[in-house]
Amino acid sequence: MSERWLRLVGTTAVTVSTLLVPAPAAAAPDPGTGTAPARQPDTRPVSELLTDLQLRYREAERATEAYNATTERLKQQQTEVARLDDRLAKARLALQDSRVEVGRLARQQYRNSTDLSPYVGLLLARDPEQAFDQGHLIGQLARERAESIRDLTGGAQQADQLARRARTALDAQLALSERQRQARDDVRGQLEGIEKLLASLSPGQLAELASSEQSGTAAAQQSLVESGALGTGGAPSSEGDRALRYAVDQIGKPYEWGAAGPAAYDCSGLTSRSWERAGRSIPRTSQEQWARLPHVPLARLRPGDLVVYFPEATHVALYLGDGMVVQAPRPGTRVKVSPIAANPILGAVRPDARASSLRNYEPPRLPRTALAGSDEGYGTLRPPDTTAPRPGTSP
Repeated sequence: MSERWLRLVGTTAVTVSTLLVPAPAAAAPDPGTGTAPARQPDTRPVSELLTDLQLRYREAERATEAYNATTERLKQQQTEVARLDDRLAKARLALQDSRVEVGRLARQQYRNSTDLSPYVGLLLARDPEQAFDQGHLIGQLARERAESIRDLTGGAQQADQLARRARTALDAQLALSERQRQARDDVRGQLEGIEKLLASLSPGQLAELASSEQSGTAAAQQSLVESGALGTGGAPSSEGDRALRYAVDQIGKPYEWGAAGPAAYDCSGLTSRSWERAGRSIPRTSQEQWARLPHVPLARLRPGDLVVYFPEATHVALYLGDGMVVQAPRPGTRVKVSPIAANPILGAVRPDARASSLRNYEPPRLPRTALAGSDEGYGTLRPPDTTAPRPGTSP
């Protein structure tokens, strides 16, 4: 790791940035006095508070990724329902045409029933050539009738099968919609719990929390560097370079759960959109990115790779190089550059595993606020999900 990065990491580890202190949560007035009761401060040790907050943020991100996964499956299911509905509509039109044709043949058969049978007329024909033509016509009519009946039978069976499949697909869509609503409510519940805890803390406690967290990150980063597990890295591929530069351009934009740009992002929204803008589609959620993309050891990390965190793969960031990542950290923060060890690392994946590295690579230029900003501490959470449907409405 270069000395420049080490100095920057060390500076952020010992500097407590400006904190956005949340306003106290409104309490219900006392029925007797009409005044709000005094807020009860949280007097737990800072270490315990930090553990609690980190756990709450982790649970909120887990819920966010569950919401994202359900939303993606719901989109796919809606596409499948639309496809089956289109096929069913076409099958029903074809069935209607078959019924019309069979009806025409039935009426023709009824009109001919009072005349001599075509076969008798064939036997009585005097002209052999005429008899041959009539026989050919009779055979053709018989084949047409048989085909019409087969079309009618097959069309009815196909329409019935498609109707059942469409009904099953719609039921699956409705079940996913309910799961999406539950996941959305779970995220909101987690964020409300975090907001209440933050509102119970004093400015001094918030400052201590930020300082303690930064010190922990610096220690974890130093331990990782000294272990030798993190390689010197190399140049990205052309796609990795484009993905990383897009992510760098998003620095300063707010974290918002379920968001994938361009105004706000959650962690996997940033990584998936960055690689999409680079020309490669990758899974939307951090769990799917970890499960479906090729893994790469930390010793071979190159810029643009995705670093995945926590045993459940509930957080992800883009590797910048020199032991740093670009990430959308958590609610209440903004997209920024962080030490790679800011969270417990699960591993790394490479969306373009077969692509060659660039020969002449110039790292992207970072804004001056990339490493340290007003969102480094614990501040007011961004209002959650202001655009998504509310519970009880369609997603």
